[in-house]
Amino acid sequence: MKYEEFRKKVKGVPIVSGQYLKLAVDNTQAFKNQVGRWVKAGKLLRLRRGLYILNEDDRKINPSRLFISRELYSPSYVSMEFALAFYGLIPERVADVTCVSTKKTAEFQNTLGRFVYQHVKKNCFTGFREMKDEAGLGYFMAVPEKAVVDFLYLNQHLFKGQYDMVAGESFRLQNMATLNVQRMLQYAELFKSKKLTSIVKAIRHLINRKMS
Repeated sequence: MKYEEFRKKVKGVPIVSGQYLKLAVDNTQAFKNQVGRWVKAGKLLRLRRGLYILNEDDRKINPSRLFISRELYSPSYVSMEFALAFYGLIPERVADVTCVSTKKTAEFQNTLGRFVYQHVKKNCFTGFREMKDEAGLGYFMAVPEKAVVDFLYLNQHLFKGQYDMVAGESFRLQNMATLNVQRMLQYAELFKSKKLTSIVKAIRHLINRKMS
Protein backbone atom coordinates (compact mmCIF):
# COMPACT_ATOMS: atom_id res chain seq x y z
CA MET A 1 0.00 0.00 0.00
CA LYS A 2 1.25 3.46 -0.87
CA TYR A 3 1.40 6.05 1.89
CA GLU A 4 -1.15 8.36 0.21
CA GLU A 5 -3.72 5.56 0.12
CA PHE A 6 -3.01 4.73 3.75
CA ARG A 7 -3.24 8.41 4.76
CA LYS A 8 -6.69 8.74 3.18
CA LYS A 9 -7.89 5.70 5.13
CA VAL A 10 -6.76 6.99 8.53
CA LYS A 11 -6.63 10.79 8.31
CA GLY A 12 -9.91 11.11 10.23
CA VAL A 13 -8.74 8.81 13.03
CA PRO A 14 -7.06 10.58 16.00
CA ILE A 15 -4.79 7.64 16.82
CA VAL A 16 -3.98 4.66 14.63
CA SER A 17 -3.78 1.42 16.62
CA GLY A 18 -2.48 -1.94 15.54
CA GLN A 19 -6.04 -3.26 15.83
CA TYR A 20 -7.24 -0.56 13.42
CA LEU A 21 -4.43 -1.42 11.00
CA LYS A 22 -5.71 -4.99 10.85
CA LEU A 23 -9.10 -3.68 9.76
CA ALA A 24 -7.69 -1.17 7.28
CA VAL A 25 -5.16 -3.40 5.55
CA ASP A 26 -3.90 -6.94 5.34
CA ASN A 27 -1.66 -7.22 8.37
CA THR A 28 1.30 -8.80 6.62
CA GLN A 29 4.96 -8.59 7.57
CA ALA A 30 5.57 -6.56 4.40
CA PHE A 31 3.10 -3.93 5.58
CA LYS A 32 4.70 -3.87 9.03
CA ASN A 33 8.02 -3.13 7.36
CA GLN A 34 6.33 -0.37 5.36
CA VAL A 35 5.01 1.18 8.57
CA GLY A 36 8.55 1.10 9.93
CA ARG A 37 9.78 3.01 6.88
CA TRP A 38 7.02 5.59 7.25
CA VAL A 39 8.02 6.11 10.88
CA LYS A 40 11.66 6.64 9.88
CA ALA A 41 10.54 9.11 7.19
CA GLY A 42 8.47 11.07 9.73
CA LYS A 43 5.18 10.32 7.99
CA LEU A 44 3.95 8.34 10.98
CA LEU A 45 4.81 9.10 14.61
CA ARG A 46 5.10 6.11 16.95
CA LEU A 47 3.53 6.80 20.34
CA ARG A 48 4.29 3.34 21.70
CA ARG A 49 4.44 -0.12 20.22
CA GLY A 50 1.37 -0.64 18.02
CA LEU A 51 0.10 2.93 18.45
CA TYR A 52 0.70 5.68 15.90
CA ILE A 53 -0.41 9.13 14.82
CA LEU A 54 -0.08 10.78 11.43
CA ASN A 55 2.40 13.66 11.20
CA GLU A 56 0.97 17.11 11.88
CA ASP A 57 0.66 18.10 8.22
CA ASP A 58 -1.27 14.99 7.21
CA ARG A 59 -3.68 14.42 10.05
CA LYS A 60 -7.16 15.89 10.06
CA ILE A 61 -7.63 15.70 13.84
CA ASN A 62 -5.12 17.05 16.35
CA PRO A 63 -5.60 15.14 19.60
CA SER A 64 -4.23 16.66 22.79
CA ARG A 65 -1.59 14.99 24.93
CA LEU A 66 -4.30 14.52 27.55
CA PHE A 67 -6.39 12.40 25.17
CA ILE A 68 -3.26 10.54 24.08
CA SER A 69 -2.41 9.77 27.73
CA ARG A 70 -5.73 7.95 28.03
CA GLU A 71 -5.05 5.92 24.88
CA LEU A 72 -1.45 5.09 25.75
CA TYR A 73 -2.26 3.32 29.01
CA SER A 74 -5.77 2.47 30.12
CA PRO A 75 -7.45 2.64 32.53
CA SER A 76 -5.87 5.90 33.63
CA TYR A 77 -6.66 9.50 34.47
CA VAL A 78 -4.52 12.66 34.59
CA SER A 79 -3.56 13.59 38.15
CA MET A 80 -0.68 14.66 40.42
CA GLU A 81 1.65 17.42 39.20
CA PHE A 82 0.06 17.98 35.80
CA ALA A 83 -3.44 18.25 37.29
CA LEU A 84 -2.17 20.48 40.12
CA ALA A 85 -0.69 22.88 37.57
CA PHE A 86 -3.88 22.66 35.48
CA TYR A 87 -5.92 23.81 38.49
CA GLY A 88 -3.38 26.45 39.58
CA LEU A 89 -2.55 24.61 42.80
CA ILE A 90 1.20 24.82 42.16
CA PRO A 91 2.99 27.73 40.45
CA GLU A 92 5.20 25.65 38.17
CA ARG A 93 4.47 24.68 34.59
CA VAL A 94 4.58 20.88 34.30
CA ALA A 95 5.88 19.37 31.05
CA ASP A 96 5.28 15.67 31.77
CA VAL A 97 1.73 14.35 31.66
CA THR A 98 1.35 12.61 35.03
CA CYS A 99 -1.36 10.01 35.45
CA VAL A 100 -2.73 7.39 37.82
CA SER A 101 -3.60 3.85 36.77
CA THR A 102 -4.62 0.54 38.31
CA LYS A 103 -1.94 -1.06 36.15
CA LYS A 104 1.70 -1.22 37.17
CA THR A 105 3.81 1.95 37.14
CA ALA A 106 4.91 2.80 33.60
CA GLU A 107 6.46 5.55 31.52
CA PHE A 108 6.37 6.36 27.81
CA GLN A 109 8.55 8.81 25.92
CA ASN A 110 7.72 9.84 22.36
CA THR A 111 7.88 12.88 20.10
CA LEU A 112 4.91 14.43 21.93
CA GLY A 113 6.56 14.25 25.34
CA ARG A 114 6.84 12.12 28.44
CA PHE A 115 3.86 10.31 29.94
CA VAL A 116 4.20 8.98 33.50
CA TYR A 117 1.76 6.55 35.15
CA GLN A 118 1.72 5.72 38.86
CA HIS A 119 -0.08 2.71 40.28
CA VAL A 120 -2.90 2.90 42.83
CA LYS A 121 -5.21 0.16 44.09
CA LYS A 122 -8.58 -0.28 42.41
CA ASN A 123 -10.53 1.07 45.38
CA CYS A 124 -8.50 4.31 45.12
CA PHE A 125 -9.13 4.67 41.39
CA THR A 126 -11.86 7.28 41.72
CA GLY A 127 -12.32 11.04 41.99
CA PHE A 128 -12.02 11.91 38.31
CA ARG A 129 -14.29 13.21 35.57
CA GLU A 130 -14.36 13.13 31.80
CA MET A 131 -13.32 16.31 30.01
CA LYS A 132 -12.95 17.24 26.34
CA ASP A 133 -9.94 18.66 24.54
CA GLU A 134 -10.09 21.25 21.75
CA ALA A 135 -10.73 18.50 19.20
CA GLY A 136 -13.70 17.25 21.22
CA LEU A 137 -11.85 14.10 22.31
CA GLY A 138 -12.45 12.80 25.81
CA TYR A 139 -9.95 12.21 28.59
CA PHE A 140 -10.18 11.70 32.34
CA MET A 141 -8.90 14.32 34.80
CA ALA A 142 -8.80 14.08 38.59
CA VAL A 143 -10.95 16.57 40.45
CA PRO A 144 -8.73 19.06 42.35
CA GLU A 145 -9.08 17.34 45.73
CA LYS A 146 -8.20 13.91 44.33
CA ALA A 147 -5.23 15.33 42.40
CA VAL A 148 -3.85 16.67 45.68
CA VAL A 149 -4.45 13.41 47.54
CA ASP A 150 -2.87 11.31 44.77
CA PHE A 151 0.15 13.61 44.82
CA LEU A 152 0.47 13.49 48.60
CA TYR A 153 0.08 9.71 48.73
CA LEU A 154 2.72 9.06 46.10
CA ASN A 155 5.12 11.54 47.73
CA GLN A 156 4.37 10.92 51.40
CA HIS A 157 7.82 9.42 51.95
CA LEU A 158 9.20 12.95 51.48
CA PHE A 159 7.09 14.37 54.32
CA LYS A 160 9.02 14.56 57.55
CA GLY A 161 8.43 16.77 60.56
CA GLN A 162 5.83 19.51 60.14
CA TYR A 163 3.63 18.31 57.34
CA ASP A 164 1.98 21.68 56.72
CA MET A 165 5.38 23.37 56.34
CA VAL A 166 6.48 20.74 53.80
CA ALA A 167 3.27 21.17 51.81
CA GLY A 168 3.44 24.95 51.83
CA GLU A 169 7.18 25.52 51.38
CA SER A 170 8.79 22.43 49.81
CA PHE A 171 5.97 21.51 47.43
CA ARG A 172 4.70 25.10 47.08
CA LEU A 173 1.04 24.16 47.15
CA GLN A 174 -1.05 27.30 46.62
CA ASN A 175 -4.68 28.41 46.31
CA MET A 176 -5.60 25.66 48.75
CA ALA A 177 -8.61 27.62 50.04
CA THR A 178 -10.41 26.63 46.85
CA LEU A 179 -10.40 22.99 47.93
CA ASN A 180 -13.04 21.04 49.82
CA VAL A 181 -10.91 19.64 52.63
CA GLN A 182 -13.61 17.27 53.85
CA ARG A 183 -13.67 15.72 50.38
CA MET A 184 -9.87 15.45 50.50
CA LEU A 185 -10.09 13.56 53.78
CA GLN A 186 -12.64 11.16 52.28
CA TYR A 187 -10.32 10.43 49.37
CA ALA A 188 -7.34 10.06 51.73
CA GLU A 189 -9.17 7.46 53.81
CA LEU A 190 -9.45 5.22 50.74
CA PHE A 191 -5.68 4.67 50.85
CA LYS A 192 -5.80 3.42 54.46
CA SER A 193 -2.62 5.32 55.32
CA LYS A 194 -2.46 7.01 58.72
CA LYS A 195 0.40 9.22 57.55
CA LEU A 196 -1.53 10.39 54.49
CA THR A 197 -4.57 11.24 56.63
CA SER A 198 -2.30 13.16 59.03
CA ILE A 199 -0.80 15.11 56.14
CA VAL A 200 -4.23 16.11 54.84
CA LYS A 201 -5.31 17.18 58.34
CA ALA A 202 -2.14 19.27 58.63
CA ILE A 203 -2.96 20.94 55.33
CA ARG A 204 -6.43 21.67 56.70
CA HIS A 205 -4.82 23.55 59.58
CA LEU A 206 -2.60 25.40 57.09
CA ILE A 207 -5.66 26.47 55.07
CA ASN A 208 -7.52 27.58 58.22
CA ARG A 209 -4.54 29.69 59.36
CA LYS A 210 -4.32 31.42 55.99
CA MET A 211 -8.06 32.14 55.95
CA SER A 212 -8.19 33.50 59.50
